[in-house]
Amino acid sequence: MMEMNNSLGSWAFILGVLIAVVAGLAIGLMGALDATIQGYVAALLVVLGLVVGFLNIGAKEVTDFLIAAIALAVVGAANITTIPLIGGVLAGILLYVAVFVAPAALVVALKAIYSMGRTPAA
Repeated sequence: MMEMNNSLGSWAFILGVLIAVVAGLAIGLMGALDATIQGYVAALLVVLGLVVGFLNIGAKEVTDFLIAAIALAVVGAANITTIPLIGGVLAGILLYVAVFVAPAALVVALKAIYSMGRTPAA
């Protein structure tokens, strides 16, 4: 059963990254996607992010994962659309990667808070 969870989590991660990159490229190159398609893509990425957060990130990876998620948020706050030729594409990809990572970060942060809250202070 544990092996199936690892496999599901791994596939959810790979699929989430691929969908985020493809959708980001589409937005970056075409300028926009239909709002309905954007909603479905975002919903799928949120579900995949939740799966990754629950299945892929163990206690050893919590700090590294949350630091990476914070770094992603900082990069997302930068105005990378000003980069000539590729800024729009990078911004589109970053947008969907953030949609994918945010729910995973939420799950991991909540798991970490729960873990800290259930152990008595020394």
